[in-house]
Amino acid sequence: MTDIYGGKDPRHIPAYSIPDAARYLKIPSATLRSWVCGRFYTTQQGKQWLKPLIELPDADSGQISFINLIEAHVLRIIRVVHSVELKKVRDALDYIDEKWGKPHSLAHYQFETDGIELFIETLHNFINVSRGGQLTMREALKGLLERVEWDEDQLAARIFMGVTGISPDAQCPIIIDPRVSFGRPLLVGVGVSTAVVTDAFNAGDRIGAIAADYDCTPAQIQAAIQFESQQLAA
Repeated sequence: MTDIYGGKDPRHIPAYSIPDAARYLKIPSATLRSWVCGRFYTTQQGKQWLKPLIELPDADSGQISFINLIEAHVLRIIRVVHSVELKKVRDALDYIDEKWGKPHSLAHYQFETDGIELFIETLHNFINVSRGGQLTMREALKGLLERVEWDEDQLAARIFMGVTGISPDAQCPIIIDPRVSFGRPLLVGVGVSTAVVTDAFNAGDRIGAIAADYDCTPAQIQAAIQFESQQLAA
């Protein structure tokens, strides 16, 4: 069988444009761009440069990898949901990277088992995070990382994506696997991309007919359409 990745780990290959990745994660493109490209911020001493929170596999390509996607997903909880100052996030991540001695710490299983507590503790040293705030962040990060599957090297292998309007406790209907369909979002257990399903629906096909074509339930088709719709609205 031909190795289409040339012996490289597909998780580390540039695969997603910033706009596409931002839609998958439901964050503004400008926000994600600042995480992967860095940006200036204003201090009393004037403008300062903040280096990227996420290291791209190839800065010239302008695309992010699957591992970067996982990192951005975790950062979304920390930065967007909990409004933690970007500089403080950078300081906390630098501490963890130095302590563990490995890149992409947010995409390692160790972050789920040990890193969440270490990150929150480190962050608390930089800013006064209330007990309630710590608990909320801890639960949100654990909930997110429970959707990630890890390989034998404890690196993120694939992630299940939730859909707006579907209970967080329900089985996630969408999966992103960098080794399947070039990492495009797919319907779990069906293998068809959410984009293909939505294109068929937008072309006038009924949900029941699409479900019959792919031997799945109408609810799965609706989840795919909802996933694509929430991207457009992001």
